[in-house]
Amino acid sequence: MALVVYLGDEATAAAYRLAGVRAIAPDPADAAGALRRAADDGAELVLLAAPLAARLPVAVLEDALQGERPLVAIAADAFGRQAPPDLAREVRAALGIEA
Repeated sequence: MALVVYLGDEATAAAYRLAGVRAIAPDPADAAGALRRAADDGAELVLLAAPLAARLPVAVLEDALQGERPLVAIAADAFGRQAPPDLAREVRAALGIEA
Protein backbone atom coordinates (compact mmCIF):
# COMPACT_ATOMS: atom_id res chain seq x y z
CA MET A 1 0.00 0.00 0.00
CA ALA A 2 1.26 3.46 -0.90
CA LEU A 3 2.40 5.73 1.90
CA VAL A 4 0.43 8.98 1.96
CA VAL A 5 1.65 11.78 4.22
CA TYR A 6 -0.24 14.95 5.20
CA LEU A 7 1.79 17.93 6.41
CA GLY A 8 -0.25 20.68 8.00
CA ASP A 9 -2.07 21.92 11.08
CA GLU A 10 -2.84 19.61 14.00
CA ALA A 11 -6.65 19.72 13.71
CA THR A 12 -6.66 18.73 10.04
CA ALA A 13 -3.89 16.19 10.69
CA ALA A 14 -6.16 14.48 13.23
CA ALA A 15 -8.85 14.03 10.58
CA TYR A 16 -6.34 12.62 8.09
CA ARG A 17 -5.09 10.19 10.76
CA LEU A 18 -8.65 8.87 11.14
CA ALA A 19 -8.61 8.16 7.41
CA GLY A 20 -5.41 6.14 7.73
CA VAL A 21 -3.00 8.77 6.43
CA ARG A 22 0.30 9.43 8.19
CA ALA A 23 -0.34 12.98 9.31
CA ILE A 24 2.29 15.31 10.73
CA ALA A 25 1.89 18.80 12.15
CA PRO A 26 5.44 20.15 11.79
CA ASP A 27 6.76 23.42 13.12
CA PRO A 28 6.08 25.87 10.24
CA ALA A 29 9.70 27.03 10.43
CA ASP A 30 10.73 23.46 9.56
CA ALA A 31 8.35 23.00 6.61
CA ALA A 32 11.17 22.21 4.18
CA GLY A 33 12.69 19.68 6.59
CA ALA A 34 9.33 17.96 7.11
CA LEU A 35 8.82 17.70 3.36
CA ARG A 36 12.30 16.24 2.90
CA ARG A 37 11.77 13.72 5.73
CA ALA A 38 8.46 12.58 4.20
CA ALA A 39 10.24 11.93 0.91
CA ASP A 40 13.09 10.13 2.69
CA ASP A 41 10.55 7.92 4.52
CA GLY A 42 9.25 6.67 1.17
CA ALA A 43 6.05 8.67 0.80
CA GLU A 44 4.34 8.18 -2.55
CA LEU A 45 2.04 11.18 -2.04
CA VAL A 46 2.53 14.22 0.18
CA LEU A 47 -0.47 16.44 0.84
CA LEU A 48 0.93 19.81 1.85
CA ALA A 49 -1.38 22.28 3.59
CA ALA A 50 -1.56 25.63 1.80
CA PRO A 51 -0.34 27.70 4.79
CA LEU A 52 2.66 25.40 5.17
CA ALA A 53 3.37 25.55 1.44
CA ALA A 54 3.40 29.35 1.70
CA ARG A 55 6.21 29.10 4.27
CA LEU A 56 8.47 27.17 1.90
CA PRO A 57 11.06 28.96 -0.21
CA VAL A 58 9.75 29.27 -3.76
CA ALA A 59 12.54 27.13 -5.22
CA VAL A 60 11.87 24.30 -2.74
CA LEU A 61 8.12 24.39 -3.44
CA GLU A 62 8.62 24.42 -7.21
CA ASP A 63 11.07 21.50 -7.03
CA ALA A 64 8.64 19.52 -4.87
CA LEU A 65 5.67 20.16 -7.16
CA GLN A 66 7.63 19.37 -10.32
CA GLY A 67 9.40 16.30 -8.97
CA GLU A 68 8.37 12.80 -9.87
CA ARG A 69 8.59 11.27 -6.43
CA PRO A 70 6.91 11.82 -4.15
CA LEU A 71 3.91 13.35 -5.82
CA VAL A 72 3.21 16.59 -3.92
CA ALA A 73 -0.18 18.27 -3.90
CA ILE A 74 -1.24 21.40 -2.06
CA ALA A 75 -4.31 20.80 0.09
CA ALA A 76 -6.78 23.58 0.83
CA ASP A 77 -6.69 24.98 4.35
CA ALA A 78 -9.67 23.67 6.34
CA PHE A 79 -9.83 26.95 8.26
CA GLY A 80 -9.86 29.12 5.13
CA ARG A 81 -6.71 31.00 6.09
CA GLN A 82 -4.90 30.32 2.85
CA ALA A 83 -6.27 29.19 -0.47
CA PRO A 84 -4.32 26.78 -2.63
CA PRO A 85 -2.74 28.33 -5.71
CA ASP A 86 -4.92 28.92 -8.76
CA LEU A 87 -3.16 26.51 -11.10
CA ALA A 88 -5.26 27.45 -14.12
CA ARG A 89 -4.27 31.11 -13.71
CA GLU A 90 -0.62 30.18 -13.29
CA VAL A 91 -0.66 28.07 -16.45
CA ARG A 92 -2.29 30.89 -18.43
CA ALA A 93 0.32 33.31 -17.09
CA ALA A 94 3.15 30.92 -18.02
CA LEU A 95 1.74 30.65 -21.55
CA GLY A 96 1.49 34.43 -21.83
CA ILE A 97 -2.28 34.38 -22.12
CA GLU A 98 -2.75 36.33 -18.90
CA ALA A 99 -0.43 38.50 -16.87
